[in-house]
Amino acid sequence: MTELPRSARLFSTSPLQAGLQVGEATTDRITWVKLSLVFLPLAAPISDAKVLTGRQKPLTEIAFLFAEIETAQGHGGIGYSYSKRAGGPGQFAHAREIADELIGEDPSDIARLWDKLVWAGASVGRSGLSTQAIAAFDIALWDLKAKRANLPLAKLLGAHRDSVRCYNTSGGYLSMPIEEVKERVSMALNSGIGAIKLKVGQPDPMVDLKRIEAVRDHIGDTPLAIDANQQWDRTTALRFGRIAEQFDLTWIEEPLDAYDYEGHAMLAAELATPIATGEMLTSVDEHYELIRHNSVDFIQPDAPRVGGITPFLKIMALADHKKLRLAPHYCMEIHLHLTAAYGREPWVEHFEWSEAMFNETLEVRDGRMVVPNRPGLGFSLSEQARRWARGTHETGKRA
Repeated sequence: MTELPRSARLFSTSPLQAGLQVGEATTDRITWVKLSLVFLPLAAPISDAKVLTGRQKPLTEIAFLFAEIETAQGHGGIGYSYSKRAGGPGQFAHAREIADELIGEDPSDIARLWDKLVWAGASVGRSGLSTQAIAAFDIALWDLKAKRANLPLAKLLGAHRDSVRCYNTSGGYLSMPIEEVKERVSMALNSGIGAIKLKVGQPDPMVDLKRIEAVRDHIGDTPLAIDANQQWDRTTALRFGRIAEQFDLTWIEEPLDAYDYEGHAMLAAELATPIATGEMLTSVDEHYELIRHNSVDFIQPDAPRVGGITPFLKIMALADHKKLRLAPHYCMEIHLHLTAAYGREPWVEHFEWSEAMFNETLEVRDGRMVVPNRPGLGFSLSEQARRWARGTHETGKRA
């Protein structure tokens, strides 16, 4: 056989190209994928600071993109992504275009399949809506892998704890009068929730301070955080943060625009109250910028928004190296397992909104959310959720 010139050998095969083929270790194949676009209606419209400042309309429903995956050997997994307000149909459309890429693939090759899916739609970007669509597949593959091992996902990843401190947000929105907020806060704490997060960002900051004071007086020493939803400029955030130090807050969340890495770093250096942000970012690279700039004390990635569990684990590793605390946004069914596998004591966010979507519920007691002993993520889609579906798509054949 004639040997190739050295220049040809250098460019003939890259490691990435070599990694795109399944190998001899493959023992199972993906045979069927189903997508569902499900709209969860909220009991009443809710508003945060983005509504009060005219940037958005009140939230009335949440769009979920579910992916169900099955293999030739009969293993299955389910994952989801989501969108508030616009974006749900776009995620569904993108996922539908790339779903065929999974058929015939080894379900264990999760990292390789993430790369394959992201490059299948790379012309529309490798973050944002495209990777949020991929998240549903990625999370389903991790669920499948843990179920095949007959382990909760937290145990498959390597858990540090079997329960995680949890806080409630759904009772603290600006659309609620303060008396209703206090009533909902009491209900949350009586149910076993360990902390409360209150929305702020009113056009008049003095209204926010009065609401914080009322809730602090109502709950005593219970941990309390606030969330400004990116509504302040640097001067307002610094002044407000200094005044709010008297309330011993667990953190101030999203005081500035999500991409103002330097501004968040300034606040983190100047204020005694910890700074939290990250939920609106949609890639590992964007979270790396938060970490590199020393912008946060609590980092708040959202697994569906960053593209699934595969990129989330990369963010966890970066955060742990920097000795940051972890408090992921929303999606408690997923984030409970991921926070349980984080080395530093984290928080997980509790919302009761999505409970109607699943056949199972998560247990909360003594201020903590308990990792279920069910294999995988430990949830299955309810018949009510299937009735709320406005679109479905299947590819491949069921085993």
